[in-house]
Amino acid sequence: MKSIAVFCGSGTGIDKVFAEQAKLLGQTLARRNIAIVYGGAKVGLMGALADGALSENGRVTGVIPYFLKGKEIAHDKLTELIVVKTMHERKMKMNELSDGVIAMPGGYGTLEELFEMITWAQLGLHKKPVAIFNIAGYYDHLVALLQSMTDKGLLKETNRNMLLVSDNIEDLLELMDHYVAPDVEKWVTKKGI
Repeated sequence: MKSIAVFCGSGTGIDKVFAEQAKLLGQTLARRNIAIVYGGAKVGLMGALADGALSENGRVTGVIPYFLKGKEIAHDKLTELIVVKTMHERKMKMNELSDGVIAMPGGYGTLEELFEMITWAQLGLHKKPVAIFNIAGYYDHLVALLQSMTDKGLLKETNRNMLLVSDNIEDLLELMDHYVAPDVEKWVTKKGI
């Protein structure tokens, strides 16, 4: 992987470990010469991620919509800042510029971005690894929900296993490096999935 899109919150949350791990992820990717593509803000976990990478002379590209440029406070020290018109264009551009995807803690926006990327993978629109950096068990309930969806027959186990999860940066990157997209694409029939 030469570049990874990272989705995460514009806030830091109440646990300092989120920002610490965001900064460490940025530093780790920079040390591995992996460029970061992210939402472009200098605040919250987004800012910690970018600052971590920049502190190690990493390449960081921000992608931000015009209407969020002021609200999320665009980072002014990035390698590149791309301003787009819509949220959908933001995701499309981030996908276009990346070889993999990591979701860190965040809110609705982060979840929406994560699920769009894994849905595109499920539909065979891309074959890149999509991962959750599960800092301090932040996504434990989501992982349990995905297993429940699988157990109840609404999510194929093959598709469930496409989403990589770890609470350790090195382990997560190892999983991503060895990811092979399944040959089976999702389709819906009268019998279901």
